[in-house]
Amino acid sequence: MIAGIGNAYSDEILHAARISPFATAKSLDRGTVQVLYDAIHSVLGTALAGAEGKPPSELKDVKRSHLRVHARTGEACPVCGDTVREVSFADTSLQYCPTCQTKGKILADRRTSKFLK
Repeated sequence: MIAGIGNAYSDEILHAARISPFATAKSLDRGTVQVLYDAIHSVLGTALAGAEGKPPSELKDVKRSHLRVHARTGEACPVCGDTVREVSFADTSLQYCPTCQTKGKILADRRTSKFLK
């Protein structure tokens, strides 16, 4: 049972599942829901395995070493090489890969939407 998935792991799970961070739950077909389910188990399972036996002082570094898109804005996606992008809203942000997750479309946010028209 999961009480919630934070920003870092939600970015990673959506990237692994190749789903847009703006996709709504009702838009996902049965196959995509299964892919999402599998990505949740894979990403969180990898995170747990990497953290096992590590002292608390090392956990942040272990977590960061497994992240592919979260907190990597401007870096190359390790899967396809495209630039990892960021969308900011309210007091948080998300990171994603346009090639892997949005068929190349760059998502707009309040800061950049006027430049993307």
